[in-house]
Amino acid sequence: MSKSKFDISKESGPHWKLHTLIGNWDGNTRTWFEKDVLADESPMEAKITAVLDERFIRYEYKGSVQGKTFEGIMIWGFDLDNNKCQCSWVDSFHMGTGIMLSEGEENKKGFWVLGSYGSLEYPERWGWRTELEIMNSEQFLIRAFNISPDGVEAKATETIYYRK
Repeated sequence: MSKSKFDISKESGPHWKLHTLIGNWDGNTRTWFEKDVLADESPMEAKITAVLDERFIRYEYKGSVQGKTFEGIMIWGFDLDNNKCQCSWVDSFHMGTGIMLSEGEENKKGFWVLGSYGSLEYPERWGWRTELEIMNSEQFLIRAFNISPDGVEAKATETIYYRK
């Protein structure tokens, strides 16, 4: 009996790559509110689990920015039928009561996704590009960039995690 695309992906494809992140992590987050002006550096902790028969990973994190605590949840997956990485993101700092949906691609070191956000107060949508880089089995990095409506990109956050 031949294996399904999903079974192959769990053994050696994008789902396998995502599953290497399962575990508990400690990290350090740097945050920028203005281009190239570091606003904060603080500890972060995360837990990554497989969900729904290993179709997705849930990345839950807690930390602080400028002394104010926050937490967030991202669901990462790879849509084999469309060959796209997908992510949903909610948090208590940046997203308010919204859910950001992002889509992107797998690359040699991990994945990247692109979403957007805005509000009635700021109707022009801003882009938000997230990179998930797997450095090795004990270390990974999540980096995010704001993209202005004019297309100007600036680093917003960067977290380097180490396996507990």
